[in-house]
Amino acid sequence: MARRCDLTGKGVVTGNNVSHAKNRTRRTFRPNLCNVTLISDALGREFKFKVSASALRSVDHVGGLDAFILKARDEQLSLKARRVKRQIAKAKSEAAA
Repeated sequence: MARRCDLTGKGVVTGNNVSHAKNRTRRTFRPNLCNVTLISDALGREFKFKVSASALRSVDHVGGLDAFILKARDEQLSLKARRVKRQIAKAKSEAAA
């Protein structure tokens, strides 16, 4: 599987190791991915995601999975997260009606 966050789209970035003598060698910066289970309040279900640690902090800061995923752009989200977003939006619209 790709080393990519399901919620933010963070992935592997390449750069250089720079020695004291300014020799440069290529290296990769990998995101800190965690396999987590997040609970949706609107759906009352649990979803498993591969999420970066910074995204996990953002989910807590915004107020949970529902608020974060509805606020996120579709380009950032994985296919699985986009499906969950559609389900949450549908459940919220039905609850409001």
